[in-house]
Formats: sequence, C-alpha cells, structure tokens
Amino acid sequence: MTLSTQRLDRYISRYLRVNRKDVRLILAQQRVSVDNCIATQTNQLVNKFSHIEIDGVVAQRNNAHYIMLNKPVGVVCATKDTVHKTVIDVIAKDYEKTILNELHIVGRLDLNTSGMVLLTNNSQWSESLTSPTAKVPKCYQVLLENALTDEYINAFAQGMFFSFENIITQPVKLKILASHLAEVTLTEGKYHQIKRMFGRFRNRVVALHRQSIGQLQLDSALPVGESRRLSANEVLMINKPINL
Repeated sequence: MTLSTQRLDRYISRYLRVNRKDVRLILAQQRVSVDNCIATQTNQLVNKFSHIEIDGVVAQRNNAHYIMLNKPVGVVCATKDTVHKTVIDVIAKDYEKTILNELHIVGRLDLNTSGMVLLTNNSQWSESLTSPTAKVPKCYQVLLENALTDEYINAFAQGMFFSFENIITQPVKLKILASHLAEVTLTEGKYHQIKRMFGRFRNRVVALHRQSIGQLQLDSALPVGESRRLSANEVLMINKPINL
C-alpha cells in the first residue's frame, strides 16, 4: 500500500468549497503554503502528511509516527488479539489512543521471537522496508540446540529449496558467534524461514532475536517491552544500502 496523493488544487477546492478557477487565483496570490513553502502550482502533489496553510490558517497538519519496540517473547505482532497481548497493548501506556489507532506493524515477528519491531502510520515508508523488491536486510541472533559447523555457512549462502512454496531462498549470510549461537542476515522473510533452514540440519532454534533492520540497530538502551520514537535521522538512514 502506497501513500496516496492528490493535486493541491483539488484539495483546496474541496477544503474551501470553491471551484478550480478560484483556486488558481488563490495560488497566484500566494495565499497557500505547503510544508512552510509558498505554493503556486495547481498540480503540486500533497499527501496526508503535508502541512498545508491557507491565509495563515492551518488546513492540514497530520504527523507521521515512527516507533521502535523491543518486543518481548509471548507478544503477538497484531493490533488486536483475543488470546495474546499485542504490540499495541505493550506500547499503549506511552502514546495517545488516536496515534495507536493509526499504527500498523512493519515486518512482523513470531510470538516466540523477540527484538526490534517497528510501527508507523506511514504506509509508503513501511512498504519501502517490506517490499520484496527492496531487499532490506534483517539481522537476527539465533540460539541453537546443537553445535554449529562451517557446513551451515555454505548451505545458507547457497539458498535452500522449500518444496511447499516451490522456491529457492535468497542467499543468507550466517556468522558463527559461539558453538550454539549464530548471526543470520536475510533479505526476505518466508514463513518461519530461519527455523526451517536450521531444521534441515535437525537443529532446533531455541531462541530468535531480531537486532536490526537495514542500517537501524535495536537500541541497546531500550529495555525489553519498552518503545521510543525514531529520530528523523533514523527514519532516513534505515533505507540506506549496506554491504552484506
């Protein structure tokens, strides 16, 4: 889902309930500003986060929200659930209800997976992170039941065939951190992909924790179950390419 836009003249026409001819005159008189800049073009595109003023009066000022949560195990990535506590339930104490009602989840984690979860009301931004064509890397720490060997590194790098979907996974980077601990970086998110890949070695995943998305690392100072807003720099940096 992309962030919908519309022409500025159409927005003003509806907002002021005037015809397009009157809008052209209003713009020519420099009575309209968009994002603090005087607007004169009828075909300028605006969206729901554009800050629009007419004659110095705010006509629209919606804010984009970007939130990082250090998700605990046992919390479901959903906005509503009748059985489990949701990520919205976890962050509810810190944000107004009007904000909570706008948020959606950027890249879900399983019930028993912990770590970074992002929430936003900007669908264009979330799509830029989750679209298969974007190939934004997600990095996880994985605790295994059995010891690891170099054989895992090669198998993950080559990709694995999943017969149920009839696909071969994209190359996955695996780094052995300790005998039973690995760092896994992948650019797609097939159903239970990490667990299924280790399952080829009959090696059960004991714990799974997401530590980064793109350039953005989970804040080490953020306690489990707590959230904070992203800085403007973090919102922009997350999409910057990195070398795997």
